Amino acid sequence: MRGAGVGVAAAGRALLPAVDLVPPVWRTLPWGALTAGGALALVMAGTPRVQSGEPDPVLSLYLLRGAALALALGLAFLLDDPARHTTSAVPTRRPVRTGLRVALVAPFAALCWTAALLLVPEEARPPAGAVTLEAAATAVFALAAASAAVRYTDASRPGAAVSAALLLTALAAALLLPDDWALFVAPADPRWDSAHERWAGLLAAAALAGVMACTEPVRARKLRGSAPFGTPSG
Repeated sequence: MRGAGVGVAAAGRALLPAVDLVPPVWRTLPWGALTAGGALALVMAGTPRVQSGEPDPVLSLYLLRGAALALALGLAFLLDDPARHTTSAVPTRRPVRTGLRVALVAPFAALCWTAALLLVPEEARPPAGAVTLEAAATAVFALAAASAAVRYTDASRPGAAVSAALLLTALAAALLLPDDWALFVAPADPRWDSAHERWAGLLAAAALAGVMACTEPVRARKLRGSAPFGTPSG
């Protein structure tokens, strides 16, 4: 019992720095880009409601896909941090700082996506589970790309480059993938189920890549461990 109590106490002490980071991290989140992405997503998803005539299910599907891409483009800016080279010297590790940013923004992204789904008229709404899988894979892909940019470059604001790369990747996937590997198909297409198996694989691969990109280089971990608390570690 004593060992368990010591473990709980140690976990509590480890959690305190992350809790203390919530207010400053909240203030540095790129709310402009996130809000713009969310607003664009809602406008695109709501377009069928303002059109005359019966809503087109295929058009509604592609507008929802555009909404998912708009949200992901906003999330591409999530790790932008003008003070990056200052915060890299604090004792809290990069995975904790990155995870905190994702955790703070996740409810906002989920709310925007839920609203986008509900804005599409029910009679034209595509299968919610399948299109949400597409949106999740796109969002996680954007976050993984942002994490890789932070890990492998010195840029403090990689969001613009990441969002441009994401947009080009989406266009290339829509135009260049062979039919057997198509991702953007309609519910009536016989490839619908197999396409969403590929979306699930993409989601898993992007999540794994994002987790790996969040880890700190060995040299940084060694320097952080050897530096006194509160002093820069390189």
